[in-house]
Amino acid sequence: MKKTITRRQFLKASGLLATAGLMVGCGGDNGSGANHADGQSSYNILYANQPATQNYLITASDVEMQTGANCVDTLVEFNNKGVLREGLATEWNWDAETLTWTFNLRDENWVDSTGAVVAPVTAQDFVDAMKYVLNPANAAANTYLVTGYIAGAEEYFHYWTYRASAEAGLADEDGTKYTMDGDKVVVTKADGTSETFAYVDFDAVGVKAVDEHTLQYTLTYDFPGFLSLLVYLPYEPAYGPLLEQTGDQFATSADTVYSCGAYYLSEYESLESWVMTKNPENYDADNVFIDEIRRTYVAEASTVGPEMVKRGEIDEAVIDSDILDDWLANSETAALVSMDRPNTNYTYFYLFNFMPVAHSFANSEVEGVDAEYEPENWLKAINNTNFRKAFLYGINNDLTLAVQAPQGFASYKLNTVTPPSFCANADGVDYTKCGRLAEFGTFFNEEKAKEYRDMAKTELEAAGCKFPVKVQLPYNPSTSGWDKMCQVLKQQLESLLGTDFINVIITEGPTDGFLSNVRRAGKYELLYCNWGADYSDPETETDPFYQEEGARGGRYCYLRTAVERGLVNGETADAIMSYMHQVEDAKKITTDLNARYEAFANAEATLIENALCIPMGMSIPAYIATKLNYWEGQYASTGFSNKRMKGIHVLDHYVTMDEYEANRDAR
Repeated sequence: MKKTITRRQFLKASGLLATAGLMVGCGGDNGSGANHADGQSSYNILYANQPATQNYLITASDVEMQTGANCVDTLVEFNNKGVLREGLATEWNWDAETLTWTFNLRDENWVDSTGAVVAPVTAQDFVDAMKYVLNPANAAANTYLVTGYIAGAEEYFHYWTYRASAEAGLADEDGTKYTMDGDKVVVTKADGTSETFAYVDFDAVGVKAVDEHTLQYTLTYDFPGFLSLLVYLPYEPAYGPLLEQTGDQFATSADTVYSCGAYYLSEYESLESWVMTKNPENYDADNVFIDEIRRTYVAEASTVGPEMVKRGEIDEAVIDSDILDDWLANSETAALVSMDRPNTNYTYFYLFNFMPVAHSFANSEVEGVDAEYEPENWLKAINNTNFRKAFLYGINNDLTLAVQAPQGFASYKLNTVTPPSFCANADGVDYTKCGRLAEFGTFFNEEKAKEYRDMAKTELEAAGCKFPVKVQLPYNPSTSGWDKMCQVLKQQLESLLGTDFINVIITEGPTDGFLSNVRRAGKYELLYCNWGADYSDPETETDPFYQEEGARGGRYCYLRTAVERGLVNGETADAIMSYMHQVEDAKKITTDLNARYEAFANAEATLIENALCIPMGMSIPAYIATKLNYWEGQYASTGFSNKRMKGIHVLDHYVTMDEYEANRDAR
């Protein structure tokens, strides 16, 4: 039997003044997680970050992806080992001559917030959804996942964006104006030059419903990673008549969104509750083991959640760093702690600034490093390969990772930019075992670091470099633990290499706009950076580093620009340009996956071997108390697969760390 406690009862029990409601069941653990008397399984959790929208077509927010991930199926999906399999599509094929993917759809239905069947899912639902995404009036945050790959999408989106500005009489801050000439848009820049954009109809976009069960996408180029894009929200379908009927109210409530996935959105009350119920109409319902997923809003969830876990009242809570040590020190609570499944979408690395001086690009300014950090002296140092290699072999990533992960940090250490299990070649060989990357091991080596330091010092003294070299190391104060990581790095490096060689100066960056004011402005000398991959192909991992010839493409450290502007030269310039050319050659390989992966791997090896980038680690998963074995769930290195609950069971106990590791190894 199930019962619902009132908000007042919940607040009284938790001692909070918050808006909340919680479903509980009969029994010693209040029905949380364990099977109910009626044989149904539920998953109960608190949430504190209220979604701004449930509109899965336009969001790029993690919390807002939950409904789209679980309530709407994709053409393809991945199993728990990251292997691609059928989704709404049962067959697909690629025509390289026409750059066209064709998908054959299975029979599937849309259901409403009660689980009642509304209509069949058709190819037109994918077309209507993409038209919605590319409509600038809908302000989708993820159009770049479409415009960069689907033929005609960029031209269509830009035309209608410019047209909207013209019709609204808007002008850009730089003085650019938009006007209409018939059905054409004229874009006039501040210097008086203009460009005219002809009318673009949606028919020009490369998405087509051939018939009810046949969908085609035409690409802009032969892109091997396209299938991995299909587990992103803008490639999901939406029921066209509902989009038209609801307009800007689409997916603002449970009854304004239809579902065709493992679950349907059965309840959604802002600042109250958010419920997804198993969809018995779904083709894969037999592999959905949780009947109800109930999220209850509590502003103080980070505080209340762990206490409710102790009482067995909810199935999961994050164990924040401020209480983690205490929980791990207590044998009873330590047995409740495990970790979330790692997200291999993000990786972290250290970068040197190869452009520490002010520079004007066509569309932006790089301020460069403040004079007190001696940018000209830094340029001399950073142009020396042995100086950079002293850092490559001198940084002990174990120490900084331990700041974030007191237990098991070694599992998240990387010697490459691309993490393991990100993608595999046609023979199933992990990308990090392709090409010269296969030879990589741990770089940290005190003896080697000192050898490179000594060689660098001799060479740099001859070049007029002053010692100790100032190394400005900024951090974002709003990111928990970053300041401590910087302190650990400073102490470890200066202890090893000597304060007569380097002086690491830690600086606090702004809480707001850190990327714009620090990294993109070039106001650092050494910086802890991260990158989130866009698709499951190694080309995406070149984005922080690769620049086209003459392009700003500044990305993270202005490598090619530094060469083109003469800021770096000799051996360093040769290494940078070798990397750029290797990436360009690798991009051209589209039919031979093994050759493509080997080429990208060798380019990445060049980047690291020359200490143009220093790998650090993967994203450390959160410490949690949970009754879920997340290793059962879907996995992909990109997209939202890891947010899907299909395939996961709710256990009758909280997972221990030993059990977590055993589940990981057994997957």
